Amino acid sequence: MVMLLFDENISFRIVKRVADFFPGSLHVSDVLTKPSSDQAIFDHARTPHFCIVTFDSDFQMLQALNGFPPKIIWLRIGNTSTLSIVDRLISHADQIRSFGEDSEFGTIEIY
Repeated sequence: MVMLLFDENISFRIVKRVADFFPGSLHVSDVLTKPSSDQAIFDHARTPHFCIVTFDSDFQMLQALNGFPPKIIWLRIGNTSTLSIVDRLISHADQIRSFGEDSEFGTIEIY
């Protein structure tokens, strides 16, 4: 099972909208105090089935230095609405689930 951890720059409201597809997903505000450093988010997401969902390339740099887990779902769609993000995640749900279970790759980019 893949659980998503949404970065601060994504609305907390997204968690309820993707719950049927990615049960157990959380927003960073659910588990860390604001503002949270990228390193704190990265460290929290180290459990084997958490994938950080972000617009931020800094997580990919942290992953290059520290390896994975956590895995990164890098949204390459620009600043967009929560509904648009939900649509992208749901339309890529099978791909994201496969990625979450794959031990070879640490980052997936969604356009």
